[in-house]
Amino acid sequence: MKRSYYTTWFFVALCLLMVPSALAQTFIPGPDEPVATEKRGQTGFKFLTTTVNARSAAMGGAITSSTVGSSLSLFENPASMARMEGDFHVAAGVVDHLVDFRYNYASAAYQPVGGAYGVVGLSLVYVDYGDFFETVRANNEQGFIELGTYSPTALGLGLGYARSFSDRFSVGAHVKYALQDLGSFAVARVSQGGTPLGDGTSGTFRDYSLNTLAVDFGVLYNTGFRSLTIAMSTRNFSREMIYERERFELPLTFQLGMSMDLIDLTSLDPNVHAFQFSVDAQRPRDFVEHLKLGAEYTVMNVLSLRGGWGQAFVGSEDSEQGLSLGGGIKYEIGGIGFGADYAYTDFGLFGQLQHIGIQFSL
Repeated sequence: MKRSYYTTWFFVALCLLMVPSALAQTFIPGPDEPVATEKRGQTGFKFLTTTVNARSAAMGGAITSSTVGSSLSLFENPASMARMEGDFHVAAGVVDHLVDFRYNYASAAYQPVGGAYGVVGLSLVYVDYGDFFETVRANNEQGFIELGTYSPTALGLGLGYARSFSDRFSVGAHVKYALQDLGSFAVARVSQGGTPLGDGTSGTFRDYSLNTLAVDFGVLYNTGFRSLTIAMSTRNFSREMIYERERFELPLTFQLGMSMDLIDLTSLDPNVHAFQFSVDAQRPRDFVEHLKLGAEYTVMNVLSLRGGWGQAFVGSEDSEQGLSLGGGIKYEIGGIGFGADYAYTDFGLFGQLQHIGIQFSL
């Protein structure tokens, strides 16, 4: 009992120490002091960091320590998938992203023999960036000619596994194949052969696409103090990539999270009410350290109302992301569970994101 107590508060302290800069005051160095430099926007394959799960989006992404296990856990913390209640779960949805980008996603998970051998899951994310006009320089009045349109896309296909080693401790991993296809572009003019460019010359084209493998890891631990749960995850661990001569890395992200059903601290009936409060400390490779805050109130285990703040205590000069809101319903008929979720996130000058998702379970 004493060991569990000390372990709990060790992880709590670790979460609080991870993001000191998130709450620190702005420091202005003197004229003779070195100025710290930070890399912003220096990673590629950024689609791998987008929150697609509508429940997570509505809670500001603060569900690293969520014990609601499903195939959707693969997009956040694969260790949570080990807490899946049924034998089979499938989900799908769409995200209307900024500037008309659209994310389509799907996931499925299965645990044989009631989870005695763990849970295996599949994930899929497909991004449609829309159509863009392609131009090439030319010796005409405009200085260019149009070659039509091109349509960049991105794809993430993953295989995950999670297992609980006790009623408190779970681990999980998620291996993803990631592909980003920017399209085919004219790179040189040729005197013979090649593709006509429309100005009497011809050119050669090159396909710009890259692919790689990335890995997510996660752990989930129930402290034993009421419903307090803590978790850690690492997402998008991969090798360095290169486009032409420019090297870049994937958006590696570390997260620590804790959550608790605050109804445990009241006299309300937990079979009727649930109020989950979550805090995540996130350290991305190409952005400032920050906190994620999320809350979810559920009535009769059917209707949920959610809210969150995905980049708490980050100055307006660093982020346009604001408040997230959403809700969901879930119901079971004849042993088949059904759920639907919606989320809205305000991005200030850039507009808003909307998430819609559905899920089924057996």
